[in-house]
Amino acid sequence: MTEQNETIEGLQFRLDKLVRTQIDFQQEITSIRNELKALGGNGKPTSEPVKLPVIAYVSPEIKPIPSATPKAEQTYRETEAPSFGHTAKSRTSDYAVNPPFVENAKSDLEKFIGENLISKIGILILVIGVAIGGKYAIDENLISPLMRIIIGYIFGFGLVGLAIKLKPNYHNFSAVLISGGMAIMYFITYFAYSLYSLFDQSAAFALMLLFTIFTISAALIYSRQVIAHIGLVGAYAVPFLLSNDSGNYTFLFSYVAIVNLGILVVSAKKYWKSLFYTTFLFTWATYFGWSATKYNADEHFILAFSFLTIFFLIFYATFIVYKLISEENIALENISLVLLNSSIFFGTGYVLLDGHGGFDDYLGLFTVANAGIHFAVAVIAGRLKRIPMDLLYLLGALVLTFMTISIPVQFDGNWVTLLWTVEAGILFTIGRTKQIPLYEYYSFPLMILAGLSLITDWAISVDSRTTMAIAENGYPVFNPIFLTALIFVIVFGLILRVNSDKRFEPVIDESTRRIIAYAVAGAALAALYNTFRMEIDNYFHYRSVAAGIESNGVLVVNNSGHFAFNVLWQLNYTMLFLTVLGLVNMAKVRNHILAFFNLTLNFLVIAAFLSVGLYFLGELRASYMLAQLNAGLFFIWIRYISIVFAAGVFAVTYRYINQYFVLEHLDGEEAKLGFEFGAYISGLILASSELIHWFDIFGYNDSHKLGLSILWGTYALFMVIAGIYQSKKHLRIGAMVLFAITLGKLFFYDIADLSTISRTVVFVCLGILLLIISFLYNKYKAFIFEPDKA
Repeated sequence: MTEQNETIEGLQFRLDKLVRTQIDFQQEITSIRNELKALGGNGKPTSEPVKLPVIAYVSPEIKPIPSATPKAEQTYRETEAPSFGHTAKSRTSDYAVNPPFVENAKSDLEKFIGENLISKIGILILVIGVAIGGKYAIDENLISPLMRIIIGYIFGFGLVGLAIKLKPNYHNFSAVLISGGMAIMYFITYFAYSLYSLFDQSAAFALMLLFTIFTISAALIYSRQVIAHIGLVGAYAVPFLLSNDSGNYTFLFSYVAIVNLGILVVSAKKYWKSLFYTTFLFTWATYFGWSATKYNADEHFILAFSFLTIFFLIFYATFIVYKLISEENIALENISLVLLNSSIFFGTGYVLLDGHGGFDDYLGLFTVANAGIHFAVAVIAGRLKRIPMDLLYLLGALVLTFMTISIPVQFDGNWVTLLWTVEAGILFTIGRTKQIPLYEYYSFPLMILAGLSLITDWAISVDSRTTMAIAENGYPVFNPIFLTALIFVIVFGLILRVNSDKRFEPVIDESTRRIIAYAVAGAALAALYNTFRMEIDNYFHYRSVAAGIESNGVLVVNNSGHFAFNVLWQLNYTMLFLTVLGLVNMAKVRNHILAFFNLTLNFLVIAAFLSVGLYFLGELRASYMLAQLNAGLFFIWIRYISIVFAAGVFAVTYRYINQYFVLEHLDGEEAKLGFEFGAYISGLILASSELIHWFDIFGYNDSHKLGLSILWGTYALFMVIAGIYQSKKHLRIGAMVLFAITLGKLFFYDIADLSTISRTVVFVCLGILLLIISFLYNKYKAFIFEPDKA
C-alpha cells in the first residue's frame, strides 16, 4: 500500500506541474496582448489580423484519489486554472507529462526537500523552540508552573488540531504536525509529573498510555511510520520517565508487553520493518538491562521466565500474523529476526533454568518444548488455506534446529552422533527429492556436526578403552561405537547415492554439488576405514589388558608382542582396504580423482610396511627366538601374510596405471617408470629382510655383511638381465648403481670384520657376478645399443 501512495503522489506532482505550466502560458499570452494594446493594436496586429484562441477559465475538479487505507481517503483539489479552450489531451505536452530525466531528478529532489525534509526540520525546530521558550519562562519565573503546563498542552493540542484540519488537503504536512504535537504532549506530561508534581504516577501513566494509543492510531490512519515511531519512543520512555524506584518490575514488564501487543495489532495491517526492529530492540534491551542489574534468581526467577516467554511469543506471533496476511516471500532479514528471537528465548531460558536449583534436569525437556512450539505453529498454520510454503519450511527448520540441539543436551556419547547422522540423512533426502532448498542446506552443517561427533566418540573410546575392557563391555564389534560408526557410513553412502541421482535437480550449482559429493564420499570412506581399524586396535588392547598383571593392586597393561601384532594387522588391514578400494573404483566408479588418491595412499602404506612393518616383524622374530610370551610359529609366518597384502597393493597399482580414465590425466610412460622403480626397490628391501630373517633363525652371523653383499650383487645381475631382455636402459643403469653401492659397502664396511674365508667368498662371488654382467654386455651389445632401443 505504501508503493500505491508514492505512485499517487508522483501523479499528483506531475498534474501540479502541468497546471503551473498552463498558468505560465496564460500569463505570457496576457503580457503579449497588453503590449499589442499599448502599441495601438487592441490586442491584434495592425497589419494582419491574427486569430488567438478564446481562453475559457474553468475550475476543473480533480476527483478524489484514494489513499492506502479506505478509512483515510485523500481528496486533492487544485486552485482555478485556465483550460485554454483545449481538451486535456490536446493541451498536455509531452514535456509536461514526461519531463526529461535531469529535470525529473531535480524536481524529485526539490519535492523531497520541499514537502518532506523542510517540514520535518521545521517541526523539530518548533519543538526545540517551545522547549527553549519554556525554559526561559521557568528561569525568569514569568508564569506559574500550572500555566506553563497548560500553555504546553494548548500548544500541543493546537498542533494536533491544526493537523486534523489540514489532513484532507495536506496529508504529508499534517502527518508531520501531528507527530510534533504528540511529542510535545509526552514531554509536557513528564514535566508536569517530574518537575511540578501536578500529577501523581498513575494519572501521568494513564495520560501517556492514552497518548500512545492515539499516536499509534494516527499512524495507521495516516499510514506514516514516523508517527508510530514517535508514539513508540514515547511509550517506552514512559516507565523510565515516571519511575520512582518502587521495584515493581511486574508492572514494568506488563506495560512493555501491552505496548508490544499494540505493535502486534499494527502488524496485522502494516508490517513496518523499522517499527518492528525498534520494538524488538527496546524490549530486549529493557529485559536484559534489568536482568543484568536487578535480577535475583531466588526472587525473580518466575517473573523473568514468564515475561521472557511472553515477549518471545508476542514477537513470534507478530511475524506469523504478518506472513499469513501478506503475499511477500520471507526475506533473509525476516528469517534472521525470527531466528534471533528464538535464539534469545532458548539461550536466556537455558541460562535461567541452569542457574536455578532443581531445574537443571529439565534442560532437555525445555529444548524439546522449543521445538514443540514451532511444531504446533506449523501444524496450525498448515491447516489454513493457501499457507505460504516458505513459512512452513522455516517453521520446519526451527523444529529441526531445536530437536538437533536437544540431542546433545539430553543425551551423551554415541547417541548424539547417531541421531545427528540420521537427521542429516533424512533432511538431505527430503530436501533433494522434494526440492526443498532449506532442508538440503540445513543438512550440510548437520553432516559436519555428525562427523565431528564421531571423531570425538573415537577419541573418548581410546581414552576409556582400558576401563571398558576390564568391564568387558568394550569388546571389539560388540560395542556402541562400532554400531554408530557403521550407521554413519551407511547414511553417508545413501546421501552420496541421492546426490548422484540425475532424476533429482540439486538446489546448488554443479560445481558445489561435486564438492559435496567428494566431501561426503571422503567422509564415508574415512569412517568405513577407521571403523574397522579401531576395532583391530581395540581387540589387541583388550588382549593386552587380559594378559596384564596386577602390581600392588594396579593393573599393568602388557603390550609386549600384542603391540607388534596390533601394528602389523592395522597395516595389513590398510593394504587390504586400499586393494579393495582400487578394485571397486576400476570396476564401478572409474573416477580419476579417487584413483590418484588411492595411488598416493598405496605409496604411503607400502613405505610404512617396508619401514615400520618390517621392523615389527623383526621384533616378533626376536620374541620367537627368545621364546617370549609362548611365541609360536605364527610369529614367523605372519610376515608372509603381510607380504601377500603388499603384493595386492602392487597389483592394484599396476592395474591403475593401465586404466584409460587414469591415463587421460597421467603420462603412461612416466607412471610405468615410477612403478618399476618402486617395485624393484621394494623387491630389494624385501629380499634383504628375508635373507636377514632366515640367517638369524638358523644362527648365521655376518648376515648384514657377507649375505647382503652377495644378495645385492645377485639382484644387480637380475636387473641387468631384465634390462637387456626388456630393452630398458633405466634398469641397467639402476643395476650399475646398485653394484657400485655394493662394492662401496664391501670395501668400507664388510671387509673390516670378515674372516679370510668370508672375504674370499664375497670377493669371488662379486667378481663372478661382474664378469657375468660384462659378458652379457659384450654378447648383446648390438641389441643393447641399437639406435631405436631405449
